[in-house]
Amino acid sequence: MLARELFEFRSQIQAHKLMLVYSGIMSEGILFSLGEALRRKLEQDDTDRNLTKRVFSVFVEQVQNIIRYSGDAEGSAGTAAGDAGAGAGALRSGIVTVGKDGGRFFVICANMIDSAKAPRLRSRLEELAALSPEELKVLYRRKLKEEPEAESQGATLGLIEIARRASSPIEFDFFEVDAQTTFYGIRVFI
Repeated sequence: MLARELFEFRSQIQAHKLMLVYSGIMSEGILFSLGEALRRKLEQDDTDRNLTKRVFSVFVEQVQNIIRYSGDAEGSAGTAAGDAGAGAGALRSGIVTVGKDGGRFFVICANMIDSAKAPRLRSRLEELAALSPEELKVLYRRKLKEEPEAESQGATLGLIEIARRASSPIEFDFFEVDAQTTFYGIRVFI
């Protein structure tokens, strides 16, 4: 029974044209290892160097968002899961997949977030998805000159950078698990 279930799972992965699939705790070490495997696969497939850089960049930004902001966190001594201020030792979980469909690569990431933060994130993603490449460039340059947002653990540029590297508007969805938790996913075609 185990082998059949795993074979069916493998068949679903192949049917969705996924070359990399990971679900579980995320860390900088896991990001490095997965990134190395992705880089090698893209090189093996003779992927254009500039396209490889864009796919890799989106992959890194998305996994870093899980590492920094996933609401599915363990070991965040004294803080609530998903808080931007959760301890450095917190293990955060999520899902990342990379695939190729119709000649275009895509990166999908998903993780839990605090439901109270979902409306703001949705609004931000809607804004980014509606902007043209030129408007994204202007927004990026403006944000470079501003101070990072209070809850940001980076320079507040990650989602803008992802949208800039996308070949079409970013796709996203939210599923409210319960009153406190929302499952969020983003798909970026490159």
